[in-house]
Amino acid sequence: MARFSATTESEAVVQAPREVIWQALTDPELLPRLTPFLESIHADGDTWCWQMTRIPVVGIDLVPAFTERMVFDEPSRIDYHHAPPPGTRERTGVDGWYVLTEQGPDATHLAISLTVTVDLPVSRLASPAVTTAMRGVMATMGKRFAANLVQHVGARG
Repeated sequence: MARFSATTESEAVVQAPREVIWQALTDPELLPRLTPFLESIHADGDTWCWQMTRIPVVGIDLVPAFTERMVFDEPSRIDYHHAPPPGTRERTGVDGWYVLTEQGPDATHLAISLTVTVDLPVSRLASPAVTTAMRGVMATMGKRFAANLVQHVGARG
């Protein structure tokens, strides 16, 4: 097993009130409809278990499931950290944050950072191929999530 990580950061001004975006980002039933490859989230208070669909990475089909400790600082910040249940080992984990800043009554600056870490049964020498594939999947997910979020909140372009 080798461990691989990839990070992505993005930001945009979304033409919607901060509270509307906050509601979307904190809704574990809505997020799978907005996020590609995300099948479901089981939320138990501040512990969220994320179940992904099949994701192909360098000839390996992953079906990641991971547990996150969510920290909500309403209405401006969400932090999440990989926190597998005691006695378990999850091969995938995510750490990151969302920051929501008002940009007027009907606009919100949304900044996102996330790092995905995965243990795979491949040589560490495969790192360039694996991290390139991870970044590609993350970019696709990010673009589609952004478009879906904008559509959901009824934002203009």
